[in-house]
Amino acid sequence: MNPVIYERLHSNLLGLKLNTVEQLLDNCLELAARDGTTTIEVLDHLFEQERKHREAAAIERRTRFAVFPVRKTLQEFDLEFQPSIERRGIEDLATLRFVHNAENVVLLGPPGVGKTHLAIALGMESTKAGFSVYFINAGCLIERLKKANREGVLEKKLRDLTRYKLLIIDEMDYLPFDEEGAHCFFQLISKRYEKSSIIFTSNKSYGRWGEIFQDNVIASAVLDRILHHCTTINIKGESYRLKDRRKLGLQSGKL
Repeated sequence: MNPVIYERLHSNLLGLKLNTVEQLLDNCLELAARDGTTTIEVLDHLFEQERKHREAAAIERRTRFAVFPVRKTLQEFDLEFQPSIERRGIEDLATLRFVHNAENVVLLGPPGVGKTHLAIALGMESTKAGFSVYFINAGCLIERLKKANREGVLEKKLRDLTRYKLLIIDEMDYLPFDEEGAHCFFQLISKRYEKSSIIFTSNKSYGRWGEIFQDNVIASAVLDRILHHCTTINIKGESYRLKDRRKLGLQSGKL
């Protein structure tokens, strides 16, 4: 093997940022010489490994940017424990058709039934499919929007949040919004309306969303936009946390 050509090949691979090919090249050449593998088979293997590495790195990058509080998958969700959820409904959401069509998803139910788990799992499926995702708690979102409004940069903040293909807003019921927060939230929903998807989780039924906004008129306007293209999953089962306590032989309400 010509050492000049060999060094130039490695240098060019690094220069072209084909790092995986560069790392695997020597081993592949040795195996090819031993097994009589054709040149095209070697190239196919090297570039396939490069593609897989880049794809995995891109998924990991999108997942980190989504700032999920934890990582959850659909496979980890126990549908047998929550019989109120139709498997077909979850399977349909897993196709991510709702993201392609800029539709929303609302996960309703009491605490502990797996709403956030499902929201994160759908978010992670979306990152795998190449979509940009951002996860945020509703209370934190409102505070950031209000801060941007007071600093005169609300439009920029709304544009930043609108660029995500999927926005996940968790715990819509944790704290009621004040007038400024409700106004800012309405603008966000309006900006994303029919352009990109949102997943919401909430303990409160739609009839009680007026309590969240402390204004039935704003609540109605927000829900009108959310529900126009929306799938609602109403979970009525028991809390996973209580199930885990029972597994440990603990009584509900005791640590």
